[in-house]
Amino acid sequence: MTNTPNLSLPYLAAAQAQKHVTVNEALSLIDALAQMAVASVGATSPPATPAEGDRYIVASNASGAWTGWNNSIALFSSGALLRLIPQTGWLA
Repeated sequence: MTNTPNLSLPYLAAAQAQKHVTVNEALSLIDALAQMAVASVGATSPPATPAEGDRYIVASNASGAWTGWNNSIALFSSGALLRLIPQTGWLA
């Protein structure tokens, strides 16, 4: 399956089973990226108790669960942290 070029939203595949999973994933990403506001900028490790939908701009020297996520956006969604790799033109 491929993704959209700007927001990296998942496309529905032809004859895909359980299409709602892909659509819901795309809606969650749109919700996180549109009108993006972040809880913090420059954090080096995940917060102890993030709230659903919180976004963080990860510092360049991140550690712990964020190791390797330098300068990415961390989204807390469905009980897990997801890495979003910023694209040119994104604003927070």
